[in-house]
Amino acid sequence: MSAEKVTVSVIKADVGSVVGHSRPHPSMMEAAKDILTDAQKQGVIEDFYVTRVGDDINLFMTHYKGENNKDVHGAAWECFQKAAKLAKSMKLYAAGQDILTDAFSGNVKGAGPGSAEMSFEERGSEPLMFFIADKTEPSAYSMPLSRIFLDPFTTTGLVVDARAKKGFDIEIQDVMDNKKVVMSAPEETWSILSLLGDTSRYAIKRINSRAGIGPAAVVSTDKLNLTAGKYIGKDDPVCICRAQSGLPSVGEYLQPFMNNTMMVAGWMRGSHYGAFYPCSPEESDPVYFDGPPRICCLGFQLNDGKLQGLEPINTKGGDHIPVDFFKGNTWDLARMNAIKASRFMRSQGPFMPSILGPEEMEYTSRPEVLRELTSRFIDLNDEKAEKCNLDKDVE
Repeated sequence: MSAEKVTVSVIKADVGSVVGHSRPHPSMMEAAKDILTDAQKQGVIEDFYVTRVGDDINLFMTHYKGENNKDVHGAAWECFQKAAKLAKSMKLYAAGQDILTDAFSGNVKGAGPGSAEMSFEERGSEPLMFFIADKTEPSAYSMPLSRIFLDPFTTTGLVVDARAKKGFDIEIQDVMDNKKVVMSAPEETWSILSLLGDTSRYAIKRINSRAGIGPAAVVSTDKLNLTAGKYIGKDDPVCICRAQSGLPSVGEYLQPFMNNTMMVAGWMRGSHYGAFYPCSPEESDPVYFDGPPRICCLGFQLNDGKLQGLEPINTKGGDHIPVDFFKGNTWDLARMNAIKASRFMRSQGPFMPSILGPEEMEYTSRPEVLRELTSRFIDLNDEKAEKCNLDKDVE
């Protein structure tokens, strides 16, 4: 008989911030913690941790209720409703921004908050890594995950680990048409990359081991502007990863962020390209042009369905101390390169490639400008025909 599967859920939302898109007020974080403490006491969840990246509140939860569970998602919804109410009472910026509906319908899908969840049988040792990002979109994870799961020059385990060598199934979502396709690596590596290179449309949703280990990584791919029908805010995606023993090691998951400055869409007004800036949650406030896009990575061990960090083993009520992987001066060069690349992009002003292409702009004044100029545009084909007729008359 197989062991009971544990579910790890991360649900996030931006429901208000102090001074523009900076950070949530501490009272909002405490309110979320109080609600999840009650949910833990009631047996809805096994354990939790409340954190943030930039202005986004992130809820890490473990439970045995499976993905898209009404009670688990309901607890998260209650957290964001309470936090939004506090934000509105303090007149914080973008209070309630990611709340797109008044009624909870059973899970947060389509309601505004983003979510990533995975269910699996807990191994003898289960290292978890939580990547959380601000000021960017779901496809921001496509390049680092491609390097981690498709590139042996990043992940040596793809060559030397017998189980990792069996490969992975990559679920790719077409976020525009709401479709998905599952492709296999390494056999279809080049075809996978041909899709993922179009970051405006395709994004990795889930990666599964082909060695029977189960899910390796899952990403929130909720697109706020598609859900709301207008620009609300960036999607600020999260990614849960399992590490070691047939999966990429902790160091292999971190490697892409050390050696490469990655350009991702988002940044100011959700309409620019900026470089991923690896940092601690406490250093994730946007300080340069509403960014640059931040990414944090926090680690926990899973211990019989509960989160084990650096705190004493009997800690309760979400008072955990995660391993903060992007904290410290090891990442100073990567951060410096991110700022250098972002400054260069800013030097291009309102010209591409600093700003996104028209199909990717979350909002733009261009349609209004074009409407005003409709009567002033001259069809060059008509102009050529008129000149041709004049030349004939002269003859």
